[in-house]
Amino acid sequence: MGTIINFQRPDGATLQGYLAEPALAANAPAIVVIQEWWGLNAQIRGVADRLASAGFQALVPDLYRGKSTVEAEEAHHLMDGLNFGDAASQDIRGAVQFLKGRASKVGVTGFCMGGALTLLSLAQSPEIDAGVVWYGCPPLNYLDASKIKVPVMGHWALQDVGPGRIGSTQYDPVWAQQAWDRTLHFFGRTLG
Repeated sequence: MGTIINFQRPDGATLQGYLAEPALAANAPAIVVIQEWWGLNAQIRGVADRLASAGFQALVPDLYRGKSTVEAEEAHHLMDGLNFGDAASQDIRGAVQFLKGRASKVGVTGFCMGGALTLLSLAQSPEIDAGVVWYGCPPLNYLDASKIKVPVMGHWALQDVGPGRIGSTQYDPVWAQQAWDRTLHFFGRTLG
């Protein structure tokens, strides 16, 4: 459904990302989708495709520069090697600025590691119009929440122990659909 594109970071460096577009892409609101620690894989491309099916332009910046994995140990290593400040202020902000050239309003969303980066980006990128965090939070000493001036929605589970313990969580389609319904309504209201 989507395609790999190039865009520029604020510092002028070029970065790749996966862009999924809706049937009516002209002036459609846009969302930057931030990857989990696995990388720009099929699952996160599927999230972008799902948002495009709902009428949004969706761009996933490739924070790992082409690397991805299905192994938790390697994913942890890749995440540990990521400069979160640079990812938020350059990679993600560059994706937001790229989409601002195509849409009047741009949101940001991410899962787990991407949720933490969503909050960091909201504090560092004044171009962002709204954000949705899915079970992720950066260390609070890295986040100046007073700089977040736009609407934010957060999803955190009450019944599982969190995604850090592999195999300990169970997917619940009813709760997942409710979270997605809330997210799409929120983005429709704040970006539409």
